[in-house]
This record gives sequence, C-alpha cells and structure tokens, in this order.
Amino acid sequence: MATFGHITRERCAQLGRALTDAGLSWTDNGRQDKPEFLTYTATDAHGREWSISPATSNQITPSRPASIWQAQCTEPMHRSPVLSARAVVDHIGDFPA
Repeated sequence: MATFGHITRERCAQLGRALTDAGLSWTDNGRQDKPEFLTYTATDAHGREWSISPATSNQITPSRPASIWQAQCTEPMHRSPVLSARAVVDHIGDFPA
C-alpha cells in the first residue's frame, strides 16, 4: 500500500468528490482511520464494479505525486495505470462497453 505521506485524507476526499461529480455510485470500506487501506467500489454506467485502491509506494512516481490511484475491474479483467483521482474516474467512465 502507499505510505501515509502519499495517501492522505484530503486525497481520499478528492477521489470521493470526483466519483460523485461523475455520477458514479460508490462506497468505501470505511477505513478513514487508515487512508492507506481505504478501498472504494464504484459502479460504472454499464453496471460493472470497479475497485479503486492506492497504488503501492513503488508505483508512485515522484514527478506525478497526485497519481496514486489504481482501478481494477474483474469483468472484463482490467487494471488501470496509476492515475490521479480525476483521471481514474475518467478512465472508468471512458472504458468501452
């Protein structure tokens, strides 16, 4: 998991706002006490469930410090690159049917 220095409560709030602004229904696993373990589940317009989690520390590039999220869908099997909150939400919304 990402270190707490990368995955802050504010960055978690940014992801929540981006999901809401995109009109996606979503929940989290309630780990606000440990944001590095906070995982989100979002449902896209096609009814697919996506799991959004912090990237591991070695996946976070210092030149792109806001790119800390990675989304995964199991049907079809797909994992996004490590992206910012807005970009990961856009990736989910743009993923083909």
